[in-house]
Amino acid sequence: MPEYKAPLRDIKFVMTELLNSEQHYANLEGAEDATPDMVDAIIGEGAKFCEQVLSPLNQVGDKEGCIWSEDGVKTPTGFKEAYQQYVEGGWPSMTADPNYGGQGLPHSLGLVMSEMVGTANWSFGMYPGLSHGATNTIEEHGTEEQKQTYLTKLISGEWTGTMCLTEPHCGSDLGTLRTKAEPNADGTYAITGTKIFISAGEHDMAENIVHIVLARLPGAPEGTKGISLFIVPKCLPNEDGSAGERNAVSCGSIEHKMGIHGNATCVMNFDGAKGWLIGPENKGLNCMFTFMNTARIGTAIQGLGAAELGFQGSLAYAKERLAMRSLSGPKNPEGIADPIIVHPDVRRMLLTQKAVAEGARALIYLTAQQADVVHSGKTEEERKAADEALGFLTPIAKAFLTEIGYEAANLGMQVFGGHGFISEWGMEQNVRDARIGMIYEGTTGIQALDLLGRKVLMTQGESLKGFTKQVHLFCKENAEDEQLKEFIEPLAAMNKEWGELTTKIGMSAMKNREEVGAASVDYLMYSGYAVFAYLWARMAKVALDKMVEGTTEEMFYNAKIQTARFYFKRMLPRAKGHAESMLAGADSLMDMPEEAFAI
Repeated sequence: MPEYKAPLRDIKFVMTELLNSEQHYANLEGAEDATPDMVDAIIGEGAKFCEQVLSPLNQVGDKEGCIWSEDGVKTPTGFKEAYQQYVEGGWPSMTADPNYGGQGLPHSLGLVMSEMVGTANWSFGMYPGLSHGATNTIEEHGTEEQKQTYLTKLISGEWTGTMCLTEPHCGSDLGTLRTKAEPNADGTYAITGTKIFISAGEHDMAENIVHIVLARLPGAPEGTKGISLFIVPKCLPNEDGSAGERNAVSCGSIEHKMGIHGNATCVMNFDGAKGWLIGPENKGLNCMFTFMNTARIGTAIQGLGAAELGFQGSLAYAKERLAMRSLSGPKNPEGIADPIIVHPDVRRMLLTQKAVAEGARALIYLTAQQADVVHSGKTEEERKAADEALGFLTPIAKAFLTEIGYEAANLGMQVFGGHGFISEWGMEQNVRDARIGMIYEGTTGIQALDLLGRKVLMTQGESLKGFTKQVHLFCKENAEDEQLKEFIEPLAAMNKEWGELTTKIGMSAMKNREEVGAASVDYLMYSGYAVFAYLWARMAKVALDKMVEGTTEEMFYNAKIQTARFYFKRMLPRAKGHAESMLAGADSLMDMPEEAFAI
């Protein structure tokens, strides 16, 4: 199993050198404690916990899995103790509201910790990750009484949270859900129905679990306009805030699945369970988007983590594994063969993983900074602009990063050759764990429709223009820099083409709405490669500037420039294929009759 080491130097590069986190935190309301020394200390301590406690449990969780019984679900050996250490370290409260026991640190700093936790042990990280989503939802939409009852416990980590959407007959199409909420005389509701695929739905790590549940009230409108949102705790809270008698909610079974074995994926049965309405009646889906957007950014981290873990494991192996001789002559003449890192195709695989992991880190941290401004920006104008940018970037981050993160995980396995297929190395586990990322929290196709349909075409391209203007300005400012020419010229051309492609699809969609669905995934992937090109050009500029200033870290900055060059030469050309496909039209997809598929 790869021994995870937190990439602290690259984390610092992205935070401080690329995104100027010190100035960013200074511009936020209430972020005074996020000083450079405090940030370094938090990340350093978080890295130790992830490396020393969580990483060794990653393979344990995969091999043992979770065990269901009528008394509850038992997590793998060491998970419960690790969670207690996580709570004792104050990690659940990092970014939460100080009024309810939180530390009030910026969300972007919490996301750095989420990256390290998720890369070290994704199955474990899902337990507190879902709690963050429940916390954010109650914080945003709950009453003061609900906040006092649930936030304090969720923030301390004493209780954990879940998100209950999917039902046996409906996944992403939530308009067809059937779970019922009948009003009780005391103002509560009786929740009845079955939810499936509920991550962390039942476990032995905390005394109570707070389920955030979508359900329908009597007489509610059909479809998504008739969905309400409820808090349904596993144990009903006592007046003193402790967990009391068991509610009528139970785990009927746990799923046997391809990966993430250390996390309990549950079938949850609500048999008239007592629940409390969050937010307005029939506006549950609007409220749930607070949770879902948190989860989508969190899922984007899975793409980063899969690439980073695969890269770390395969890089170490490639340096040690001897096989064949270099085509240009022996590089290890005293040995029986050369290390495989000398071979061009192995370099291709390693550099792809490196470009994906480091590009993903830049995109996620950029997105996280927008979330900071939405939450704590000093002016309404700043918050509105950040919210628009966040809405545009979220589907790209979630879908693009999980797609190419999975590719990177597969390449990590491929570097090992036949050994990659063997469990003890841990690379096949990384592939299995990563595969779910493209499915949950909205599939790649759902995210693509959100991006192209809702975020771009429904705004007449305004959300896209907000981003492409930034890219245009960057290209214009650096157009005369000869050292950056190899990055700026293709970036500027792609930025222009991005708008032109959007216009063409919009025109086609006016004649046939199927064109949106037909083009959407290619459009999203093209957009992802374009965003990466912008970020890699920016990273190359930072590195080149450091080299001009003079630095003792020449190898680090040279590697940034060389990875940027690899990305532009060998990965960015993929976007041309996506451009052709998105303009190919819907006919090639929709003309075949359903009956002909089986012929």
